[in-house]
Amino acid sequence: MNANRIGRRALLHFITTGAIVLSGGTFAARATEKTPSAAPSKSFAVTTPIHVRSVTLRVRDLDRMTRYYREVIGLDLLARDAGKSELGKDGALLLTLLARPDDKPDDKVSAGLYHTAFLMPDRRALGAWLIHAYISGAAFTGFADHLVSEALYLDDPEGNGIEVYADRSPMQWAWDKGGVVMATEELDMDGLVAGLPRTPTPNYSAPSGLRIGHIHMRVGDVAAAQDFYIGAAGLDLMRLLPDSSAAFFANGRYHHHVGSNIWQSNGAGKRPEGMSGLEETVFACAPDLMEGLRGRLRARGLDHAETGGGVDTLDPWGSRIRFVVV
Repeated sequence: MNANRIGRRALLHFITTGAIVLSGGTFAARATEKTPSAAPSKSFAVTTPIHVRSVTLRVRDLDRMTRYYREVIGLDLLARDAGKSELGKDGALLLTLLARPDDKPDDKVSAGLYHTAFLMPDRRALGAWLIHAYISGAAFTGFADHLVSEALYLDDPEGNGIEVYADRSPMQWAWDKGGVVMATEELDMDGLVAGLPRTPTPNYSAPSGLRIGHIHMRVGDVAAAQDFYIGAAGLDLMRLLPDSSAAFFANGRYHHHVGSNIWQSNGAGKRPEGMSGLEETVFACAPDLMEGLRGRLRARGLDHAETGGGVDTLDPWGSRIRFVVV
């Protein structure tokens, strides 16, 4: 969803107490990776029969992007070679970065990724990450209270959108005839960081339980997105904005696993080849839902392939979507 914007000077009021030295965007290297001692509790978003599992991005500067997602977002480096980095949490792969140094920069008017949304396990973890990211020199693009969640927005060094957020309890979500009630309101910055230390966190690592809660896509046509994510993927419509400029889809009554909008990309066609940005989105899918998925893809004449226990297909704009059995 859209986010309220706030300047860095205004943010300083909420984050700093006493003298804090900002790094100005230079991030210290992490010495070690942390190994969880116990299985993390799972957020509601990743307990539904269909949910987002991981995202793959094409990147022009693999070293810089790997460093950013480790040192700012706090992901663990799971594997690395000359051609790609695999990052995640608790051993779970969340983000793959593919080295594509000759790619053209992502174009915001094309179909593609609006943002990847990293879901914190709770509000306190979100506040701690906000303090860490600000002190690290991260440039925020917006802050919002969406009623169902509280969200912080920024872009990675190559312009890929990122949301870092925490959900409110589903018991607090409101519903009406249009679905789950979401909005974009001013975020309670004071409340978010209340009681948290305002000092740098050496070798910050995201908390156990961090996962990708949803993705938000730039699309060329919201109706086509509805047909794909509802008619083919089997998600439910959770909210359609009154002007039909964005729609939100989910499984299991989560507020949304997928957002789609035409705010920048209205009328966009197939995503150009050789462009950095989104390469693939992987959804986890319960075994008993896979045959229905295959049937819907066949019924719509959508090309798909069986690959390693999963089903690969393309969305209407040519972005690869993969469903894997969990």
